[in-house]
Amino acid sequence: MCSVVGYIGQRQSCALVMEGLARLEYRGYDSSGFACVDNETRRLMSAKSAGRLSQLVTRLQEKPIDGTVGVGHTRWSTHGVASEANAHPHFDCTKKISLVHNGIIENYLTLKKELEAEGHVFLSQTDSEVIAHLFERAFEQTKSCKKAVMQLVSQLHGAYAVVIVMEEHPELLIGIRKSSPLCIGVGDGEMFIASDVLAFAGKTDRVSFLPEKTFTLVTKDKAAVYDFDGQLLDLPVEKLDSVWTATEKQGHEHYMLKEIYEQKSAIYKTVSLCQSFGESVWNSIGISADLIKNTKRIKIIGCGTSWHAGRIAEFFFEEITRIPTTAVLASEFRYRTFFPELDTLYIAISQSGETADTLEVVRMLNAHGQKVLALTNVASSTLVRESEGFLLTQAGPELAVASTKAFTTQVAALYWLAARMALERTVISDGQFKQCQEELLMTANILENGLDAYKYQIFEKLALFYSNFSAFIFLGRHSTYPFALEAALKLKEIAYVFAQAYPAGELKHGPIALIDEKTPVCLFSHPDPLIYQKLLSNAQEIKARKGHLIVFAFEGQTELQALADTCLMFPAVNSHLAVLSMTGVMQLFMYAIARARGCDIDRPRNLAKSVTVE
Repeated sequence: MCSVVGYIGQRQSCALVMEGLARLEYRGYDSSGFACVDNETRRLMSAKSAGRLSQLVTRLQEKPIDGTVGVGHTRWSTHGVASEANAHPHFDCTKKISLVHNGIIENYLTLKKELEAEGHVFLSQTDSEVIAHLFERAFEQTKSCKKAVMQLVSQLHGAYAVVIVMEEHPELLIGIRKSSPLCIGVGDGEMFIASDVLAFAGKTDRVSFLPEKTFTLVTKDKAAVYDFDGQLLDLPVEKLDSVWTATEKQGHEHYMLKEIYEQKSAIYKTVSLCQSFGESVWNSIGISADLIKNTKRIKIIGCGTSWHAGRIAEFFFEEITRIPTTAVLASEFRYRTFFPELDTLYIAISQSGETADTLEVVRMLNAHGQKVLALTNVASSTLVRESEGFLLTQAGPELAVASTKAFTTQVAALYWLAARMALERTVISDGQFKQCQEELLMTANILENGLDAYKYQIFEKLALFYSNFSAFIFLGRHSTYPFALEAALKLKEIAYVFAQAYPAGELKHGPIALIDEKTPVCLFSHPDPLIYQKLLSNAQEIKARKGHLIVFAFEGQTELQALADTCLMFPAVNSHLAVLSMTGVMQLFMYAIARARGCDIDRPRNLAKSVTVE
């Protein structure tokens, strides 16, 4: 994912910003840049480079620029290819305003056309450059940094963490946050601002996390924080926990924790790859457009987490693509009567591409002349070689046994595939397909934002309490039922706690006998109003029997929130992407329980990362 790091103080900023960006390299990126108000010229100067951060560092060593206020960025391409021109920072027309941006601006095309009509000249293909020109216009009109920010945010639709440096105000850093994390490191006569505390861990032990929809005007001595209406807020300063300042495993205590935090980057990379196919998508994947147009049913094959991803995707293919879809356990499929069917597309899912049960099913399908599309994270795997076509997720290496980013990239890729098939079959329009892609990237931001919002509550309160229970029940409806299966699996895998998931509608058909105050029930809500009402009824049944209720709910679901003993709230999203928005917090919750229980999280007992035997 993209990373931002800014500094203002008495020291020179370049080395501090570069170190901060280096600490965040694990997030993934394809270009980088740095801007500062130069010591000697007092002008806004910059350096940018495509490729690794080391290339930018070399460029800065060859042609040094530095100053006591500076900002840096590592970018993963979403709008525009990886290039020096598209790398951040971006500038206004006068080159006196520089900014970096994490997130996505949904209405950038409309804004760009409007600005171009006014004479603004754009130098990149990015959505981010629009922000610089909008801020230029707002500052010209208001002559006030605060008022300019308020005008700016009223025009932007999307998710953004923005840091601005101005030549006219070298005593100031401006930070803006909406649906993308941003935090402030509070030092003595110096301040840091970054997308992750790891950027300045060890430089200060005090941090403030910007609330949603706020902006900050940062000097070397203080940070004034305002809501988008311009009201001054009281922002608490917290002490950094040692978990977040540890340096092993790139700053994380376990590989699993590191990989939970890599999910936004992995989703972005996966979507970016899919977008790169363009009109040759089916040739790139290795299946024919005619097969896509003529498919009458889909069957998804997987094991464990991959099966859960497939079960979630049933709803994508049926509701977006309008194709009947069934997800089947690979370990069961070969031992049932097989009926070869014409015009059926089989999708085989495996993180490693070496899962034995899944491979055996693929071989059986190949023997019957069936069409198989592989979804995997490993291009060189057996599954890729033995399938007709393949779509690669971009999770990168996943070293913890319990799957995190492999799961979310599978869900993301399946959602994208369902939408692209729907476009090919003229079920949706090109505009609707683009909206699906934008919503997918927005949800990746929400996933990461949830981690930022709930990590301290989870580690300092919830995990310590819930680690004392010996059994859990997980409930969901529609797509949140297979998500409940995944949550229960995570708790079993890494915390060694018995957990059972049920469809919430089945609660009264037997499992309700298990409800008591000693067995927490974790209920995953759904944005759809009808499904929500049914889940609300289930929650009332649980509370009527003195059950302890943990709820993952969405904004506006106040009745469910009121019933919960513990409630974790999420922004309202496209119903199909609800599970993706909750995934990071769910995984972090299960991880924290396992950590509190002292378990070997990365290498749980009796488990292997890749199951290569049946």
